[in-house]
Amino acid sequence: MAQELDAVDARILDIIQHDAGLSVAEIADRVGLSSSPCWRRIKRMEEAGFITGRVTLLDNNSLGLNFEVLASVKLALPSRENLEAFERMVQDWQEVVECMTVTGAVDYMIHIVTTDMHAYDNFLRDKLLGSALVSDVQSRIVIRVAKRTTALPLDLVEDVRKSSST
Repeated sequence: MAQELDAVDARILDIIQHDAGLSVAEIADRVGLSSSPCWRRIKRMEEAGFITGRVTLLDNNSLGLNFEVLASVKLALPSRENLEAFERMVQDWQEVVECMTVTGAVDYMIHIVTTDMHAYDNFLRDKLLGSALVSDVQSRIVIRVAKRTTALPLDLVEDVRKSSST
């Protein structure tokens, strides 16, 4: 890591990743700092790239977006140009909430969120299979989500483990 994180930094990150809506004063209180040093730590971590943004998480079921699919996508020819073209293409598909290059028999795993099976079928036919880049799609419909989190396991960060044990 270019810049080390200490245990206080890790605690701040943990608090922020669970509730980005807290004020600096509330975060500072939880980690035992005054507001100014806490704010400086947050700014330093933003500048170092540890914090890349702050968002509000929405409940997809409450919004009627309760049809989720994990799709394995194989490109017709997985060349560098085609990989880059596919990655540019998915940026415009609002139904795709995650797209990951993977190893193995397929090139990508994508997470699609939409309203129902008919909307997914339209997405599949018009966008995924409508692209000459794609040769095969295997869809897995999500029945139930047993765990979903955006929180990273900060206890696994080497520098944090070192500073909290000293």
